[in-house]
Amino acid sequence: MTDPDRTYNVTGMTCGHCTSSLATEVLQVPGVRAVDVDLDSGVLTVRGDADDAAIHKAVDEAGFAVA
Repeated sequence: MTDPDRTYNVTGMTCGHCTSSLATEVLQVPGVRAVDVDLDSGVLTVRGDADDAAIHKAVDEAGFAVA
């Protein structure tokens, strides 16, 4: 059984470097298997069984916020 995708609306991203920084930070969360960040929509998609609180913390540590 595969893990479902979870999506988060992220605010504060303005460029490709932002999306790269966010993806790098979230990929370090235990249980995260894959990450996709869409700059235009501000959507972070995470695949894996990571804890939501840990994902929110990683977004915060990257300098952004979950809306």
